[in-house]
Parts: sequence; structure tokens; C-alpha cells
Amino acid sequence: MDIAEPISEKAAAGRSGTHRAITPRILYFGTPVVLLSTLNEDGSPNLAPISSAWALDRTVVLGLGANGQSAANLSVRPELVINLPSAGQWRSVEALAPLTGRDPVPAAKRPVFRTERDKFAAAGLTPQPSQVVRPPRVAECPLQLEARTVRIRGGAAGGFLIAEAEVVRVHAEAGLVVPGTQHIDPGRWNPLIYNFRHYFGLGEQLGHSFRSQTPAAGGPADVAEGAGA
Repeated sequence: MDIAEPISEKAAAGRSGTHRAITPRILYFGTPVVLLSTLNEDGSPNLAPISSAWALDRTVVLGLGANGQSAANLSVRPELVINLPSAGQWRSVEALAPLTGRDPVPAAKRPVFRTERDKFAAAGLTPQPSQVVRPPRVAECPLQLEARTVRIRGGAAGGFLIAEAEVVRVHAEAGLVVPGTQHIDPGRWNPLIYNFRHYFGLGEQLGHSFRSQTPAAGGPADVAEGAGA
């Protein structure tokens, strides 16, 4: 159904009895976790987990806390690496969650955050030199996207920034790539998903889009109706 297609009165009445109007504090309804590496003023790396990221072609849109170290770094040093951990790496991500590169800690973060300059060590992760940009990659992350920020603007509600980054190089573990192609095997890639502040991996494949370039990857499955992208 087209998203603009009106819902019939009968259908709307049927749905109204099973839904409630709520006001959740967050809307992380199943988004990928990203570890963002940027450079501090002294040239040392900062590493931060973020849960608001989506891609369109070679552009990745990132949601950043306005008073975080990543936002401060990108405002003057636009290079970054978008590292994507697998589901099994959630403990390393959670180890970074209460840490900030800011010193002193911003007032809003003081009750639960502490300053940590060597976040790679704190999370048990390894910096790996990048090829095009200066911030390091996370060696343990199966997918790594070297990128440059092209635009940063404030969010509508304040308190966060929206950054648009152009991906300039993609690195993938060899086992994730369909042999003889440039495609990621979706049956082998299991990203870490942040679902209302809980960590999840992917479930069983249900199908694939009619636009998929790897229809045989990931094992047999019935073909589902494709999403637009």
C-alpha cells in the first residue's frame, strides 16, 4: 500500500481498538549501532557509540548529542569512520556507553557519565589505520566506512545535531563478501541492533526485495514483498 493511501473508516475503527497513544522517552525502534571514530584536538582518537544512523546511497546521516565530543570534533575536523559492530560485540559497545571524551563532563551528563580519553582501551578494541581519512578504524568491526562530514545542522527539538557524511571508502571482512562480487552477503552479516535501549541481532531471513542483487545469498527463503530501497 502506498503510504499516502487513505485508510478506510472501517479499517481505522478496527485499529483504534488495539492501539494506545503513548509518549515514550525514546524512539529507537530497532536501529543499527555505530561506533564513530573522530579526532580530538590533540590528534588522539575519540570513539563513541551512536544509535541514530541511516544510509542513502553514499551518504550516511548521523544523529549526535550536541554537547558530545564527536559533535565538537566534527565541527572542526570533518573526517570520521563509521564502524559497524556485529551483534556479538554488544558488550564492547556497552562499555563505551557511560564514557565521554569531554573534560569536564557537561553538566547534563555528570550524574551518569565520566571522562575517558582512551576509549579504545576501555572497550577492549583496537585502532586500525584508515586509508583515506585520519581517524582510525575499529579493527574488530566487520564493516568500516571511512567518511567526511559535508553538512551539520541543529535538530528541530534541540539537544542534538544532524550530520551528513559522504562515504569515501568501505572495508568489509572477507567472509562477509559474496565471492567474485562487491556485495555484502546479508546471510552472513549480523549487525548489532539497538531496540528501545536493548541489544539485539537479526532473526531468520524472511525474504528479499525484488531489487536484491544477491537473491541466492543467506540460504533459501520465500520472497517477500520488497521495500522501496
